[in-house]
Amino acid sequence: QVQFVESGGGLVQPGGSLRLSCQFSGSKFWTYDMAWYRQTPEKQRELVAQITADGRTYDDRDYADSVKGRFTISRDNIKDTLSLQMEMLKPEDTAVYYCNTAARSIWKPWGQGTQVTVSS
Repeated sequence: QVQFVESGGGLVQPGGSLRLSCQFSGSKFWTYDMAWYRQTPEKQRELVAQITADGRTYDDRDYADSVKGRFTISRDNIKDTLSLQMEMLKPEDTAVYYCNTAARSIWKPWGQGTQVTVSS
């Protein structure tokens, strides 16, 4: 069964950086387009960034407008990991961040997520 374990969150000041990681357990990670999502109590889960199975991204469509130019998604198909480098963090980036497949129709069970808090 596919499982995701997210890590790397924490408390950071505005303008700071964090790198999130997602460890995939299961088979055929390399076949899935993957994505990072985030959720707050006030908002539904939203797509933050996505990446193709072979590691491609397209700035104009693969990042939420609110994170373009600040976040970078990447993956390692040898280690079965997904990463999200977050720069110039803003208070509105505060959320629980999750990884999953990019295609909603094949979402796997959600992991516990990792909390990111941006505050001075």
